[in-house]
Amino acid sequence: MSVTPLTPAPAFRGRIGRDPRSGHYAVPRRYRLHLSPGHDDCLGIAVVHSLLALDEICPVTLLDPVPDRADGGHSVLLPLYEASAHHYRGPAVAPVLSDGWSGRIVSTHARDIMRDLARSFTPAAGPVLYPSGAEAELAAVEELCVRAADPAALPGVLDLLERRLTAHSHVVGDRLTAADVQVWAALVRRDRPGHPAVRSHVRNLTAHPAFGRHLAGRPV
Repeated sequence: MSVTPLTPAPAFRGRIGRDPRSGHYAVPRRYRLHLSPGHDDCLGIAVVHSLLALDEICPVTLLDPVPDRADGGHSVLLPLYEASAHHYRGPAVAPVLSDGWSGRIVSTHARDIMRDLARSFTPAAGPVLYPSGAEAELAAVEELCVRAADPAALPGVLDLLERRLTAHSHVVGDRLTAADVQVWAALVRRDRPGHPAVRSHVRNLTAHPAFGRHLAGRPV
């Protein structure tokens, strides 16, 4: 079950390590993720967090899959929203990246959060989820994943992904990138009839411990 917020939440777009004036330096254990396993964007962030083994660097608070407020928000997140936006009255929704030093929200923008985790805290032996030179392809796949949420656009998105995955082992080339994470999060709960390469890729990723363990109803 999912709940649709009655009013849109404000967009918080702070970045870790991108603008020194923001004060958001890449300091281990300074930041915390607040994620709901019922939300596609949270699912992608959770996978990136697991792939990079960031449990000690950026702890996670796991919320209930179903929000507990009538507006589609989570009561536990209200203090963060109220501290971050003057006279805040909207839904307190996930995902949230919070700053333990200030008690405020850094970002609610899923793709920014994924990039900043990968670029600011990637261990030396971790996967390169945003490889240099692939920026345009990664951005194109991000747009496809946004379109996949529209049932009318989904068949066309699947056709494009089928062609990619017929030519290569992964969505962008032949190694795991953030594009695979985003495609998996966008499609794993949706029907994918008539697209064998897409179905196989999603199934293979689900078998990976960093992916399948984050599906709602399964332990994280």
